[in-house]
Amino acid sequence: MKNIDILADGLRFPEGPAFTSDGTLWCVEQEGASLFWLKPDGTTGRIQVGIGSRPNGLYIDDRDRLWFCDSGMHAIRCINYPDQEPETLVDHIHDEPLDWPNDLTFDSEGNLLFTCPGSPDEDEPGFVGVCTAVGEVKKISEKLFYPNGITFLPNEKTLLIAETHRKRIWAGRWDAVGLNWINPTVWAETGSGGFGPDGLTLGPDNLLYAAIYGGSCLHVYKPTGVLSHSIKLPGENPTHCAFDPTGRLGLVVTEAQKGQLLRVNEQ
Repeated sequence: MKNIDILADGLRFPEGPAFTSDGTLWCVEQEGASLFWLKPDGTTGRIQVGIGSRPNGLYIDDRDRLWFCDSGMHAIRCINYPDQEPETLVDHIHDEPLDWPNDLTFDSEGNLLFTCPGSPDEDEPGFVGVCTAVGEVKKISEKLFYPNGITFLPNEKTLLIAETHRKRIWAGRWDAVGLNWINPTVWAETGSGGFGPDGLTLGPDNLLYAAIYGGSCLHVYKPTGVLSHSIKLPGENPTHCAFDPTGRLGLVVTEAQKGQLLRVNEQ
């Protein structure tokens, strides 16, 4: 096991680590109805996002707005950093409410892509949706069983989506104009360990880092989908990971079993 530093402890099901431009590390607390922050000087705090909220995936854009999936409120919400009230941006596709939205990302055209797996206790297909910069919302997939983490390969032509309940990651060409996920195929099988892949992150090394929930590890994949190596973690339930864009913290991981925010020390 690599050296692991605990950056924060006692978190209530942390998920979705991400950084604002001032170097602050953020994550959501799914069972705490809050967004937790850790500043470079070591100070910490929380933004409460409402009774009944269950924040999940987190994305911070280049304007430092904090976008998060709220599975409790069946919506995608946004906070203008640092202190405004959350605003609901998407809560329906046509007349259908979002079904436990889980994770999200943006493409370079300003399209918001998000996963809606449904309840974790049901083994029924969920869906993946997209919302354009002008508010058009549509589904791009309805066949994956618990679609979860979502990200792009380096050229942004290939969209990856984790299918947790089938323990695999899918890849397909992303058409940002026509809003279509074209010819998705299984890109990687994540193996028998754990419940399956959760959050997905593209590293600065152009490798794909997948948190294996229930598997006590991250799997690291080459752009071809071939497993490069695994990173063993002290807790059973890593939910997501991210890289500090400044390089100060390197790779950080949210882990739900022990409620910790971790740093993977490569030294």
